[in-house]
Amino acid sequence: MAKRDYYEVLGLTKSASKDDIKSAYRKLAKKYHPDINKEPGAEEKFKEVQEAYDVLYDDNKRQMYDQFGMAAFEQGSSTGGAGNPFQGGGFAGQGFGGVDLNDIFSSFFGGGPRRQSNPTGPQRGDDNLMRVKIGFMDAILGKKITVPITYDEQCEYCHGTGAKTPNDIHTCSKCNGFGYIRTTQRTLFGVMENQTVCPECGGSGKKVTTPCEHCGGKGYNRVKRDVEVNVPAGINAGQQIRLKGKGSKGRNGGENGDMYLEIVIAPHEHFKRDGNDIHLTVPLSFVDAALGTKIEVPTVYGDVEVTIPAGTQPDQILRLKGRGVKDLRKGTPGDQYLHLNIQTPTKLSKKEKDLLEELRKVSSGEDSLFAKFKKKFKA
Repeated sequence: MAKRDYYEVLGLTKSASKDDIKSAYRKLAKKYHPDINKEPGAEEKFKEVQEAYDVLYDDNKRQMYDQFGMAAFEQGSSTGGAGNPFQGGGFAGQGFGGVDLNDIFSSFFGGGPRRQSNPTGPQRGDDNLMRVKIGFMDAILGKKITVPITYDEQCEYCHGTGAKTPNDIHTCSKCNGFGYIRTTQRTLFGVMENQTVCPECGGSGKKVTTPCEHCGGKGYNRVKRDVEVNVPAGINAGQQIRLKGKGSKGRNGGENGDMYLEIVIAPHEHFKRDGNDIHLTVPLSFVDAALGTKIEVPTVYGDVEVTIPAGTQPDQILRLKGRGVKDLRKGTPGDQYLHLNIQTPTKLSKKEKDLLEELRKVSSGEDSLFAKFKKKFKA
């Protein structure tokens, strides 16, 4: 029977890259491997895929095949030399056709074998998260706060071992100090090995004969502490402060994890923060806007005098350079922006009405704003 074109076998074109060839081979090898696919003809298809890969992945063989076709290999073997993409080297693996079944199976079940840390050695505890709410100005200016924290503190007498003395610590006889027990099980894919935590020592690999009297053999004590925390000036909502060793307890004498305080900032009635900038809406009478004036404006660092220029328009924004929040890392301040809310009075005294009537007489006629506007509609 004539053999199919190798590119056709892998579902590729002649312009395919080596990565394309490797990817196609991986996909088809998983699909047709006889230890996985028990359908009739799967083994023959797998051999065909393997042979196509052996030729096309080897640069020299691929060049000969592209030039001469199948005739280039009629006088010799067409295998050996490309290497298995599952192994990154030669065909020294286990299983059918030189393919490492462990690698194929691992690609199904989430990756290859992983190195495990020593389960009986000291293991660091997990980090914890706690949210702390502070005032708006406290975040701007910084402040020392006291935070109550409950955590497991390593016993200072046994240093987390749970034993009265070092001589009271012995290797677990059930697991021989490994902390786990291995069991084997025969499955469809062969013999599988499992590891379970040793029920005698709980995974520590050690047994304590005489427990520490200060912690009852636990290796830690549950404590509640009022911890003083320095909130730096300029901190923003969502940023975190690390408290070393105040997280979950470690195992087998390992150190505690850390506690992270996530900052929540209470809103201010008037100031609005945007990064390192501050925004403030300032009410202003139309008279002050028209004539100009000087006003004392609140900032996060105190009042400052600001000149309102004559002819200021509604919704105009003034910038106060350097009056924003100091950057937490660089220390350079942002700016404060004044949003001018020019207001028209709804209630006037008799004197105010008289003055405004006088102003209207002066600004009425052909020079009034509306009159100038209306002229634009006349041809």
